[in-house]
Amino acid sequence: MLELLTATLFLLVAAGIAWAGLSPGTWRARGVRRLSPPPEHAAEMPSPGLLWRELVGRIGTAVPASARDLPRLKRRLMRAGFRGQNAAGYFQGARLVTTLLFAAGGLLGGSHTDNLLLIAAAAAAFGYIAPAQYVELRIRRRQKAIAHGLPNALDLMVVCVESGLGIDQTILQVAKELQTAHPDICDEFTVMNLELRAGKGRADALHNLADRTGVEDVKKLVAVLVQTDRFGTSIAQCLRGHAEYLRNMARQRAEEQAAKLAVKLVFPIFFCVLPTLFVVTIGPVMVRLVRDLVPMIENM
Repeated sequence: MLELLTATLFLLVAAGIAWAGLSPGTWRARGVRRLSPPPEHAAEMPSPGLLWRELVGRIGTAVPASARDLPRLKRRLMRAGFRGQNAAGYFQGARLVTTLLFAAGGLLGGSHTDNLLLIAAAAAAFGYIAPAQYVELRIRRRQKAIAHGLPNALDLMVVCVESGLGIDQTILQVAKELQTAHPDICDEFTVMNLELRAGKGRADALHNLADRTGVEDVKKLVAVLVQTDRFGTSIAQCLRGHAEYLRNMARQRAEEQAAKLAVKLVFPIFFCVLPTLFVVTIGPVMVRLVRDLVPMIENM
């Protein structure tokens, strides 16, 4: 039994190390496929994603959201990157479809139990909250990507401003140059540039940028740009100072996470490393004691 447990633990550790070693290659291949141009003779059959979108769009149109919660829902979807005109309808349709599917799965899975209604209700509740949790996950991931790419965008903005471009042309140029490296923040800059072209004031467009992203670093940048535009100070100097401030804050956050690492490693060491160490060191001794003492006790 002890040898089987040791072999199983060894295989699990080896599989984890192999997966960790092969994952970067898989991610690299996915990135190459994403950046490569689409094939010329692509299949014209509708994809499952388009069929799903059409289904949830029709259902969401039939079951619209409440007028009181609609602005908040649109803001959340916009922060998650869903800017379509019918994004709220798609969300409502996806929520209804997942609720019905999970409820049907709960009825089928719990048909042989006595708590059929309880299982179906729990599955329906999980299907109801699953789309909202997915949107929250997208929001956190997108905000993290925007915060990660903001210092690089500020450095490029400094170069553009010092070369003689205005702030509007600078934002447009940054959105073009960093589209591959940081697409999320470039999309927000593109939307801001479209608002400026439509005739909206620069301060209003900047405030809309901060409201769409919901990132604290972007809100601070907007405050700096609005004050710079109002008082006529040097934009390049303000942007350079703000970029340095963001890098210092990122370094401090990394140092804070590194300081917490020792405390976070206590539980993995206690529950994973120490039991393995005990099995390796004390296991053979216990096996020998049982092998030698059990016959002696039986013969007494």
